[in-house]
Amino acid sequence: MVRCIRTTGLAVIVTMAAGCAGSGAASQASGGPSAGRANEAAPAVRETAAARPEATSAGSARSSSPVEDVLAGMSVEEKVGQLFMPVLYGSSATASSGENQARFGAATPAKVIAKYRPGGVILFPWADNVKNVRQLVALTNGMQKASPEIPLLVGADQENGQISRLAPLVTELPAAKVIGSTGDPSLARRAAEVTGTELRALGVNLDFAPVADVNVNPRNPVIGPRAYGSDPKKVAPMVAAAVRGFHDAGVAATAKHFPGHGDTNVDSHTGLPVIKHSRSQWSKLDAPPFAAAIEADVDAIMSAHVVMPKLDPSGDPATLSKPILTGLLREKLGFQGVVSTDALNMAGVREKYGDGEVAVRAVLAGADLLLMPPDYPKAHGAVLAAVRSGRISGERLDESVRRLLKLKAARGLLAKAPVADPAEAERVLRSAAHRKVASLITSRAR
Repeated sequence: MVRCIRTTGLAVIVTMAAGCAGSGAASQASGGPSAGRANEAAPAVRETAAARPEATSAGSARSSSPVEDVLAGMSVEEKVGQLFMPVLYGSSATASSGENQARFGAATPAKVIAKYRPGGVILFPWADNVKNVRQLVALTNGMQKASPEIPLLVGADQENGQISRLAPLVTELPAAKVIGSTGDPSLARRAAEVTGTELRALGVNLDFAPVADVNVNPRNPVIGPRAYGSDPKKVAPMVAAAVRGFHDAGVAATAKHFPGHGDTNVDSHTGLPVIKHSRSQWSKLDAPPFAAAIEADVDAIMSAHVVMPKLDPSGDPATLSKPILTGLLREKLGFQGVVSTDALNMAGVREKYGDGEVAVRAVLAGADLLLMPPDYPKAHGAVLAAVRSGRISGERLDESVRRLLKLKAARGLLAKAPVADPAEAERVLRSAAHRKVASLITSRAR
């Protein structure tokens, strides 16, 4: 869907890749992306700002949609559950883990899901989630089976390069920096389609990629080669193309880390970076790749645990900043999809507030998906208490749940969870066609 962007005060110079994302139909038993794809259209530069929210009357468009039907049948506890995406420990849905028992009061992933009814889960090798193809397919299928009412978002941090959580199961593709060096957005699209096809075969339906940061600081300890480059005019079409590639494979994409993590020499995993870009600098340097992702109909945008005092003088990181997540991302750039926090166990978001208060403030700022809270019961309880007290209004809660359900519906996940086929996954992963795409990118890198 092409979004209509209208100027309302914040001029943002955006490099837009032509065209728009498709509906996200999966490549059916293809073993990989199409062998030949024409180069992405050359980007056009234009000024953008906020999209005016689409006008909807209270009862008309929403009353009969599947999303509204599901939302109407949910309890407050179920709605709060949808906001969370934890890490669950174990190699199968029914395997007991002391970590699960200690963190959630339930031993197996299936029991945790039944207890808290989260909106999704995220996979990591260090949580014993990733061993081999058949094991991982059985795990994702088992977790979906444990959530029969509303299927799960099953997420992974599969950027490729140094952030490759599902290695060595998946095709080894070059990092974004290498893809960016080719100057060819069609290769970013093909790489994302390869990754998306393999994720979908494993039962993973959401990738926390692509990175939309513009890496202008050579001393950046956390982004570096994860970004497509240091020129927003070149990074933006790469990001848009990658979003389309994930959609070609039927997988949801996440642009990260808003409002931009490219100009920092502090790692937000261990500290709180401060970026002193003026609003004008931000609009010219950091914003274009995110605006291009929005134009490509990106499913989700992840926040950054960075302070930008010229965008919000409060000193709060962007993850907890309403002026940034709601004011800039929603109102100025017109994003209507899911806003995900970066991992809430990172030091950059935990410096000022406790783990329960962080979760509440993230929702109040405009976040919809609360990723990896370090103390899940405390964060869940705090958000539930905030809803019951009225600090988080019922309307605000419904906004987030509605966006999450719409994402699931758009990717074919709401009515019935897909069941991954282990034999198909073994055929698709690391296929000759996929390895050929990786070799092509490497051969064209500069």
